[in-house]
Amino acid sequence: MSKSDLVIVAGGGGFIGGHLVGDLLQQGYTKVRSVDIKPFNEWYQVHDAAENLQLDLKDKANCYTACDGAGEVYQLAADMGGMGFIENNKALCMLSVLINTHMIQAAQDCGIKRFFYSSSACVYNADKQRDENVTPLKEEDAYPALAEDGYGWEKLFSERMCRHFREDFGLETRVARYHNVYGPEGTWEGGREKAPAAICRKVIIAKTTGKHDIEIWGDGKQTRSFMYIDDCLKGTQMIAHSDNVLEPINLGSDELVTINQLVDIVEDIAGIKLNRKYNLDAPKGVNGRNSDNDKIKEYLNWAPSIRLRDGMEKTYEWILEEYMAKYGAKASA
Repeated sequence: MSKSDLVIVAGGGGFIGGHLVGDLLQQGYTKVRSVDIKPFNEWYQVHDAAENLQLDLKDKANCYTACDGAGEVYQLAADMGGMGFIENNKALCMLSVLINTHMIQAAQDCGIKRFFYSSSACVYNADKQRDENVTPLKEEDAYPALAEDGYGWEKLFSERMCRHFREDFGLETRVARYHNVYGPEGTWEGGREKAPAAICRKVIIAKTTGKHDIEIWGDGKQTRSFMYIDDCLKGTQMIAHSDNVLEPINLGSDELVTINQLVDIVEDIAGIKLNRKYNLDAPKGVNGRNSDNDKIKEYLNWAPSIRLRDGMEKTYEWILEEYMAKYGAKASA
């Protein structure tokens, strides 16, 4: 791929997509087309140097418009959010299969050279994630299949579609299984936010209002790893441009923490200690999930390495600025 070739970022108005568009432009790519269903004023980032299109990619004709003249596609577009959204919107999550099906067909017909698909750790067999002291998930642990209902099954199906388009039609597809991406310029309220952003918001509210309580979903003992956005961007492009990563591969940090430990980190950043209340009826997902990074180290001689504490400091400061800009006067009243 040349930096003068047209690159498509489907889902470019979203959190990861917006960062990816900006990163490509910063690297010197001169033709970047960012596509998203949302009105422009709802995009997380709008880059004036990109060609920005508002299109519903569930519509097949729009996928051909998006792919026309391009050399490379990053298919990040999906209807998704944090665990609260995923568990309560299974049908909407499944409907993202229309985006993936139509985008890969359009990519094949339009002569796309590389097609990157963002999958998820939600594809992994739930029986391997019942213990907080989870063994890191290897790529082969997706089968026998028992994925996260709705969202995970849709991702697993789309992974197989990428494989068969590569095998049957020669389309160079690459697939990464994202593990909990977080960072600035993302969702931090409204129901689609993930745990790092939600905890930052809750701590900020507690600190600014003086009500030193925090609600934690589940018992706080569930374990996760979280990948900072800069690692995600680097890994995504390395996988997309690789010649040896043909099957889906983990892209995530292997720094495992409990949700209680994640709250500890944010409290320490904010300089506050809160009274914890556990909502055992709230969506909490699997008990344990971590990324095994042996394959990405073997194939690319690299793995995500940004410390959770460092990434959370940047994320907290950004959410604090956003919160104060929106609610500051009311919060301090």
